[in-house]
Amino acid sequence: MSYRNSNNNFQYDNKYNEQQDRNSLSKLRSKYWTTKQLVIKKLGREEDEFVIASDADVDAKLELLFTIKKSCHDLLRIMDCYQTNVLILSHEETDMARFLKDYAQADKNRAGKIMASVSKVLAFTAQQRLSLRQPLLRLHNEIETFRLRAVTDTFATVKRMETARTEYRGSILWLKDASAQLDPEKQLEKFRRVQSQVKVAKTDYDRLKSDVIQKIDLLTASRW
Repeated sequence: MSYRNSNNNFQYDNKYNEQQDRNSLSKLRSKYWTTKQLVIKKLGREEDEFVIASDADVDAKLELLFTIKKSCHDLLRIMDCYQTNVLILSHEETDMARFLKDYAQADKNRAGKIMASVSKVLAFTAQQRLSLRQPLLRLHNEIETFRLRAVTDTFATVKRMETARTEYRGSILWLKDASAQLDPEKQLEKFRRVQSQVKVAKTDYDRLKSDVIQKIDLLTASRW
């Protein structure tokens, strides 16, 4: 009885060790094909046109995301420039108003009255320009918050999606290789494991792909 139990335990340990070795080897191969896919992408080599076509929707959304990021950056830059110019113009108008006021006080003729009137107008417009500063700063802060939070968060999701996409496409390469070397009598189990890996990778990628598309749609809607 004791011998039978020890024999069963030995067989269980062997199966467990074999499973662990198989899992480790599978992970190593998965890393290999993921790295190979990454190299293909970095070198700009041609990929399967059908795989690329299947990602046309998310790639179009990514182009839109980069456009949103660029437009935010451009808008902030333009607003900074505009605020600076408004401030400079306001100071110039204030200085000109003081200059005309001083000369108007010294000139009691009609020209002095005209200079005094123009001085008041310039002082008023200078003050009005300064009043633009608060709403402009508020708008600037809103855009900056949108860029730093919403856009940055979306790009973080995109980064995770790109990692999942590389792993998924790498698993497809692995599946193609396994298909080419398939021996129904010897390697069918290996092929099924690779198929399972592809399904898992695709599930992760599709989930993140959906998240990216939804977030970009929300970004687009919130811009208006």
